[in-house]
Amino acid sequence: MRAAYIERPGPAADILIGDLPTPRPGPTDVLVDVLATTVNPVDTFVRSGAYRTALPLPFVVGRDLVGRVAEAGPGVTGFRAGELVWCNSLGHDGRQGSAAERAVVPVDRLYRLPAGVDPATAVTVLHPAATAYLALFVHGRLRPGETVVVAGGAGNVGTSLVALAATAGARVVATASAADADRCRRNGAAEVLDYRTSDLVDRLRSTCPDGVDVYLDTAGRNELEPVIDLLAPRGRVVLLAGGAARPVLPVGALYQNDRAVIGFVISRATVDELAEAARTVNRMLAAGRLAPRETLPLPLSAMGEAHRMLEQGELRGRRVVIHP
Repeated sequence: MRAAYIERPGPAADILIGDLPTPRPGPTDVLVDVLATTVNPVDTFVRSGAYRTALPLPFVVGRDLVGRVAEAGPGVTGFRAGELVWCNSLGHDGRQGSAAERAVVPVDRLYRLPAGVDPATAVTVLHPAATAYLALFVHGRLRPGETVVVAGGAGNVGTSLVALAATAGARVVATASAADADRCRRNGAAEVLDYRTSDLVDRLRSTCPDGVDVYLDTAGRNELEPVIDLLAPRGRVVLLAGGAARPVLPVGALYQNDRAVIGFVISRATVDELAEAARTVNRMLAAGRLAPRETLPLPLSAMGEAHRMLEQGELRGRRVVIHP
């Protein structure tokens, strides 16, 4: 089968395209014909070696897929050949990735795609939406009626954060460029503030007079000192990006107000947490609440270029769709 793979961790230019043996499903695995895959920041971290994880070499890159069941292992029940399915947790912890004509998926990481949902649309939002769900509800412990600030509300993860929080009954305040304000409002934001204004913190304080219950910065700037002061008592900051950031942490303002700063990466999510997220992702997909701003179709042979473009910031909100 054709696949995009690496022989060792390294730069995007080291991604090879070629034939590898077709994988065989184990007793509790499902072999999937891959219809669509994509590229996420975490894929570049794994490929480069920045995120340390077990890599069976040669290693097929990629985390997400939408495909059709080709064959199920003898211990698998509930999936039939030809069914449309998806997964968003391949390509790390010893599992081969999704950027190939066929992929083996452990059955506890495989979910049905809702009827009528386009595979190319779905594959672009699986990772951002699951990330948003876990950040908001598992780590952020969001409750209806609370105030959420999404810094970067028009980005890939930000869009999902806004939609999920609004659907759950939270009051959502998003920061974005003026050009993206309407998009954020259509997605469920009650207020949208231009992130480029010099008085953004003051505007957030006046917009959230009772404090912010959950704050998420999708860009990973993590300027925590002013953010901590915006939090309500027992408010939470969820860190989900910006591994190189070294913010100043105002300890007194944290412990004196029962506030918390919580780190989160989806690669450490349990299979139960991923399945919980998948149920909500499927409901949102079926309702038409999750979709990319713009897609960029590319052939499998362009996987290295897709990684390079993502790392260099050239995609600018576009989501790559690759049909192996």
